[in-house]
Amino acid sequence: QVQLVESGGGLVQAGGSLRLSCAASGRTFSNEIMGWFRQAPGKERDFVAAASPSGRNTDYADSVKGRFTISRDNAKKTVFLQMNNLKPDDTAIYYCAQSRTETTWYGRTLSTAYAYWGQGTQVTVSS
Repeated sequence: QVQLVESGGGLVQAGGSLRLSCAASGRTFSNEIMGWFRQAPGKERDFVAAASPSGRNTDYADSVKGRFTISRDNAKKTVFLQMNNLKPDDTAIYYCAQSRTETTWYGRTLSTAYAYWGQGTQVTVSS
């Protein structure tokens, strides 16, 4: 059974930075795509970033490109999301997710491609 636990959220002023972490349990972490999604109040859960099993390939939503960086440490079974130059529109609950075994890189932006989800961590950016 896989468990994902996020940390690092909080309240920050616009222009500030936060680093989210997601610690995973289970034996399959290094074989799976890891993703970050976010959900703002009254909105759907949206793709933010993904990293391939090795971490060599990454992808980002257009809204965060150039500001957010996803990385992973397979030895520590942890995935990170470095968020810089935060904006009020980034306010949301951020979730990390581990892909299904059959998910390919082409499915990385779809929430249905992920089998396991963390409980979420709140990020609030004040103007």
